Amino acid sequence: MNYNIKKITSANGTVTVPGDKSISHRAVMLGALADGTTRITGFLRGADCLSTIDCFRKMGIEIEDCGGEIIVHGKGLHGLNKPSEMLYTGNSGTTTRLLCGILAGQDFDTDITGDESICRRPMKRVCEPLSLMGAKIDGDYCPLHITGTRLRGMDYKMTVASAQVKTALILAGLYADGETVIHEKEKSRDHTELMLKAMGADLTVDGNDITVRPGRKLRAQNIEVPGDISSAAFFMVLGAVMPDSCIVIKNVGINPTRTGIIDVFKAMGADMELANKRTVAGEDAADIVIRSSKLKGTQIGGDIIPRLIDELPVIAVAAVFAEGTTVIRDAQELKVKETNRIRAVVDEFKKCGIDITETADGMTIKGGKPVKGADFKTYGDHRMAMSLAILAQLADGESTLDDSECVAVSYPAYFEDFYRLGN
Repeated sequence: MNYNIKKITSANGTVTVPGDKSISHRAVMLGALADGTTRITGFLRGADCLSTIDCFRKMGIEIEDCGGEIIVHGKGLHGLNKPSEMLYTGNSGTTTRLLCGILAGQDFDTDITGDESICRRPMKRVCEPLSLMGAKIDGDYCPLHITGTRLRGMDYKMTVASAQVKTALILAGLYADGETVIHEKEKSRDHTELMLKAMGADLTVDGNDITVRPGRKLRAQNIEVPGDISSAAFFMVLGAVMPDSCIVIKNVGINPTRTGIIDVFKAMGADMELANKRTVAGEDAADIVIRSSKLKGTQIGGDIIPRLIDELPVIAVAAVFAEGTTVIRDAQELKVKETNRIRAVVDEFKKCGIDITETADGMTIKGGKPVKGADFKTYGDHRMAMSLAILAQLADGESTLDDSECVAVSYPAYFEDFYRLGN
């Protein structure tokens, strides 16, 4: 059933977005591999992260959901058990790809699959480099069959800027004979490295080079998950493009490997500030204050792309309401997300009469022109649904979504928070 997008005229108030999805995934995974009890506050109870919990429970890890915190009773690096059934990762690419790194070095075999979308997403990008470590993974797409085996360390130059691939190799390196050295093309989100260091892993980072050595036990930690900047991005754009608006987004993670959208907003002339800066469990956080702004077009490409890859659909919305032209390039990674987000953004924006052109690695948007409402297709992609809801606000006429429930993947209360800010 189509979802009618309600219109608001301004957006004011304070919002606390869900916990960071990337950190929530890793807290459960590394907590399971650590010795002792890891307590996680601020955990994102979205469908993707719940898939991670389900997979580790099937491998014998006791995980309690106590409302205010998630408690993971870790059993150490070699404490996982062979699951009695196929692991199901739902719509979560992070769960699927990171599990490949962990399971490749176990002493049992595992089968992994996910939903229809996951079964279309390429896994070769992680399976191929893992195979250089001796991993035995059958399948370029889910379902995958992983034959646990002894792994060997390696020296590897990344061919794609992907935190998922990097993290899978780091996790495999915990089980390898000898050290594993990973050279990144461009710096990607480093939550895994920060968390592993805090847990006592023998891991060093030198610029874009990561070295992990096996042998050390991981120590359980108390982990406080800050708000997800990918979720905050929607309210950043809403506050900037809506007239007479001011939104305060509380306790957002501002890890430097994730703050590309802040840099882009500065380049576009947004009226924005970071308040109450602090460090929470090794991760930088702040309150983001965003006000109605006169945005201007900008160029987005190069080494900033890994720092904002998930935010690009909603950044494209900001570009629609900016004066001038915005060019997004070097964003081929968008093609292997929940859907081909380059094609999806271009196709849906064109329904509104927006001047947007697809390119081989991104898109060009000529902003500052009238926008009309439309019946939008979300492709079952949470970030598309949330972005299109904002696009509809300044469009002339009514708009609908073919699927509003997909937002539960990362932000179950999105529409509730959205309309609470509206006037």
